[in-house]
Amino acid sequence: MKRLIISFLLLFIPFLGIAQQTIISGKVQDNITKEALQYVTVAIQDSTSKIVMTGVTNEHGVFTLEGVLTGKLNISFSYIGYQNYTHALEIISGKPRIELGTIGLNADAVQLKSVEINGQKSNISLKLDKKVFEVGKDVLSQNGSAHDVLNGVPSVAVDPSGTISLRGNSNVLILINGRQSGLTQSNALDQIAADQIERIEVITNPSSRYDAAGSAGIINIILKKNKKSGFSGQVRLVGGSPNDSRLNPSINYKSNKINVFSNFSIRSSDYEGLYTTNQLTNSTTSPNYMNRVQNEDRHDDGKLLYIGADYFINEHQTITTAFLKNATHDNDKTNLQYNYDNDLGNTTPDSLLTRHGKSLEKRDYSQFEFNYTRTFKQKAKKWTIDIQYDWWNSDKKWDLSTQKLLPEAMALPGIRTSSVGNSKDFLAKTDFIQPIDSISVLEFGIKTEIRTVSSDYLAEEQKDNNWVIYQNIDNDLNYDETITGAYTQFSSKIKKFSYMLGLRTEFTAISIKDFENTYNDKKNYNKLFPTVNLNYKFDASTLQLNYSKRIRRPSLYALYPFNEVTDLNAQYIGNPDLNPSYTDAFEMAFLKTWKTFTLNPSIYYQYEKGYIQDFTYRQDDIFITTPINIDYEIRSGIELSILYNPLKWLQINAEMNYYHFKQKGNYMQENLDYDSDNFTARLSTQIKLPSKFSFQGRYNFRSEKRNAQTTNEALQSIDFGLSKLLLKDKATIVFDVTNAFNLRQNKSVTTGTDYIVKENSIPNAARYRLSFVYRFNLTDPKVIRQANDANRN
Repeated sequence: MKRLIISFLLLFIPFLGIAQQTIISGKVQDNITKEALQYVTVAIQDSTSKIVMTGVTNEHGVFTLEGVLTGKLNISFSYIGYQNYTHALEIISGKPRIELGTIGLNADAVQLKSVEINGQKSNISLKLDKKVFEVGKDVLSQNGSAHDVLNGVPSVAVDPSGTISLRGNSNVLILINGRQSGLTQSNALDQIAADQIERIEVITNPSSRYDAAGSAGIINIILKKNKKSGFSGQVRLVGGSPNDSRLNPSINYKSNKINVFSNFSIRSSDYEGLYTTNQLTNSTTSPNYMNRVQNEDRHDDGKLLYIGADYFINEHQTITTAFLKNATHDNDKTNLQYNYDNDLGNTTPDSLLTRHGKSLEKRDYSQFEFNYTRTFKQKAKKWTIDIQYDWWNSDKKWDLSTQKLLPEAMALPGIRTSSVGNSKDFLAKTDFIQPIDSISVLEFGIKTEIRTVSSDYLAEEQKDNNWVIYQNIDNDLNYDETITGAYTQFSSKIKKFSYMLGLRTEFTAISIKDFENTYNDKKNYNKLFPTVNLNYKFDASTLQLNYSKRIRRPSLYALYPFNEVTDLNAQYIGNPDLNPSYTDAFEMAFLKTWKTFTLNPSIYYQYEKGYIQDFTYRQDDIFITTPINIDYEIRSGIELSILYNPLKWLQINAEMNYYHFKQKGNYMQENLDYDSDNFTARLSTQIKLPSKFSFQGRYNFRSEKRNAQTTNEALQSIDFGLSKLLLKDKATIVFDVTNAFNLRQNKSVTTGTDYIVKENSIPNAARYRLSFVYRFNLTDPKVIRQANDANRN
């Protein structure tokens, strides 16, 4: 890897010479709303109308063109939905810089209508520190939830239980609009409607402006923001089988002084799960067999409210406030049957038990956001302040009844559990961007986050008419965490070569203490996290080399030392002694775009010290699974994404990821050294049909996965959908099927010194959904003009 990096850096030595150059810069915005316009095409033409140079505006609407020739030229600006604008230029020799100021584009009413139907951006773009995947108008992104969208993003996968992974690594930090959110906790992403998402940013080597958390990287979900003046919005209805009923209205209002946005969601969903276990213990002496079948019926009700506003104090100052409330109520039922036998050939088991469980859980999550943004006359200079306060409460109860049917029928004592938790999380940060010149930028910022969590867990067993504590499970855990961070980074460019160098430091202090003082531990860790992002642009391609250091902090679930007792045979117990792991990540990526074909290969290497993984062992005839630290994991791989548009009505998207990993460590005198190869692939095809119909199909594949204890068989799934535009393109009806034919089954085999456990998990049955979306825009041009006139000064 060192040789690879040195060779890669030597590639850029010929480009380090600096020549005198003429630079043209400026900013493009909507002439009415004053909103910066991203991806505007900027072209320079000579006296013969030949295009000699092109560029695009960045996320701030700013463009910079370098090395412009002297003479009389024209510069033009074009963007779908807006009228083209052309401006005459005369470049004089010896004048190194021309600042055009702010260019205002006027909306084209005729083109705007077509944008809502057909306008789509390029699906993949490669930036200095991230890959951007535009959600677009593909069929499977109009229905379902954020989970369905993520399952179609290259490099990203969502397993049947809702766990999100990036390149096969589940330790990924999920952000909403660049910020932490309660919508990323406990499968709450299922509450975000798919058609509310504008794009997904996949950041495998984040720059220092981002938190260092997440050894695999960061996934940033950017929600759609109101860009239309006046009133606009939509209403979305969904019905499905198994039941998936959703109502999602949103309404927005925008003028040149205020932008009000709101989103409300009501959800009622059922999930059918089937889990089977075949277990062999004492395999070398007198074998014992156990077969377990678990049927699961989960019912979730959810209500989500998100409302906020941007207030434009003046041209350079904006205040944003928002409030989120997400309340869920789950009603789950499980039926488990255990067959015990000493002889696999017996037609009648030696012992037969059944357990029926019913769970009720209420969760209430609230979040308040405040943002102040200050821009300046100097382009790209910006100062932001963010404050966020979260608080949530949860209350979960289980009632378990167990009956023994063989060899003689009898009722066993009932068991009930109670888990009550709450959390408060305060976050404050400020960031400042200071351009040094037209090509160099200095950024720095600070952040602090204070989190307190308490959880009270109690298990009781029925004795006659009384309830007594079961297995001494009665405790109250308090968890406190403070993370303070600061960063600085510098970016610049030399001709076609761009670079960004950053350094972040984070100090973490955690405290874990329970009521009985069984766990009383304090840990402090402070680390430096350097980042390097290098980029070289060719005419229609980009080459990158990135490095970052990351941290994986144990989740509260992994630290929580108490266990649920739903299953008679297996339990999960957290490990309060778990330590964080640290990752050094290297990546080289290439993006090449032709007229109908986009190619995006990359190679990567990750070394994670103190790698966290689950370990299973037997204790008192119960299988206990707990997270542990091992010495390290080394992961190296190659990834390839392809986008092909051979015809206007056909789009093909394919991706492949192959990686090799090597793990080293031991625990409880068991050697956990292991190495293996893994492969994942995804193929998606979208077809535009006559009469405004569209079809999309998607196939997902994951090869067999192994570590020292467990082998997971290959996993595959098929999703497809059909959509049609209605009512003068103001409405869309979508039918889709996820996990068609129930292919998504997670089969695994876990082996130990004296046991073999085979499991098959199907958390979600195939789901069929029909949705209807109606979009409206109540804009009155007179009202908008009056608002603009009233605030012109």
